[in-house]
Amino acid sequence: MDLMELGTSLIKSKLGGNANGDIGGALGNLFGGSGGGFDLGGLVSNMMGGGLGDTVSSWLGDGDNDPISSDQVKELFGSDKVSAFANELGVDEDTAADTLADAVPQMVDKSSSGGSLLDMVGGMDGVMDMAKKLF
Repeated sequence: MDLMELGTSLIKSKLGGNANGDIGGALGNLFGGSGGGFDLGGLVSNMMGGGLGDTVSSWLGDGDNDPISSDQVKELFGSDKVSAFANELGVDEDTAADTLADAVPQMVDKSSSGGSLLDMVGGMDGVMDMAKKLF
């Protein structure tokens, strides 16, 4: 299962029949990768810069994933993007943020199995280097 399918499946299972739009397209717009793809490397960098380094490290590692709040989701992506995501799916912004707070850690966790996402950011050393540059 690719990341788009995984994200779509996670959002669908959380929202049930309440999602009325193109979930994959909405996720692509939210994550802002080229061609509507996912820029998870950018997401990891933003989290490191936004004081969520320990949280994202837990998602990249093999242990349990630390939670992220809906408010942190809004800060991470920007309220405007979360609002646009919500509008695309026909749900309110709080529901969208709560749904993303559940889905995003799982998406990053699954994409980092076998180190593929870690490779994108230069491994754990790359993550630590990004963190050092912020301070």
